[in-house]
Amino acid sequence: MKFGVVVFPGSNCDQDTIHLLGSVLNQKVVTLWHKDHDLQNVDFVILPGGFSFGDYLRSGAIARFSPIMQEVVQFAQKGGYVMGICNGFQILSEASLVPGALLHNESRKFICKKIYLKPQTTNTLITSALDLEKPLQIPIAHGEGNYFADADTLKMLNDNDQVLFRYCDGQGNISAEVNPNGSVENIAGVCNKERNVFGMMPHPERASDPLLGNEDGAGIFESILNTVLA
Repeated sequence: MKFGVVVFPGSNCDQDTIHLLGSVLNQKVVTLWHKDHDLQNVDFVILPGGFSFGDYLRSGAIARFSPIMQEVVQFAQKGGYVMGICNGFQILSEASLVPGALLHNESRKFICKKIYLKPQTTNTLITSALDLEKPLQIPIAHGEGNYFADADTLKMLNDNDQVLFRYCDGQGNISAEVNPNGSVENIAGVCNKERNVFGMMPHPERASDPLLGNEDGAGIFESILNTVLA
């Protein structure tokens, strides 16, 4: 499988993602510069975490207009797989490729720590191999991770099984007390209605290498490979 990792000015998780895909998972991976117009025939595009364009104006708002995003939008509209992690999720939101918006954390502070996620569905490419009863310990690092959607959008997300993850505690309990940023309904990740575009705030690429002492995020990437290569 061939992955493409988009690099914007300010991306800082691109090399983590490239290392995971290429060195740990032994997949083909290419770098896609934000000014490019060629996706190099990739099967899957990843928008990595970081601070694209310094988070000026609004996180992801400027990156959304980078030349490469014209190709990413067309790729997604044709059914191509796209995943945005942290800043990548913000960019997907700004590009209207996934529902909702990412607001400033409720605390108005940048948060960098390990949290727990509870998978909400196995009916997507990136969650198909996950155990719905097993919380995943995954790092977060963001200042604008507070997911918001209006009531109609939330109903659509829940009715269509589009919520990927919710913040929880180590036992899998979902509550306001363990919500790190104020996200509505503890939502940490969603997909589009067509189920080929995925966005999540936590960083699974930072919890997928044995050398890091935490492989809870590996199941997300294994889900992709197990489903597509099966």
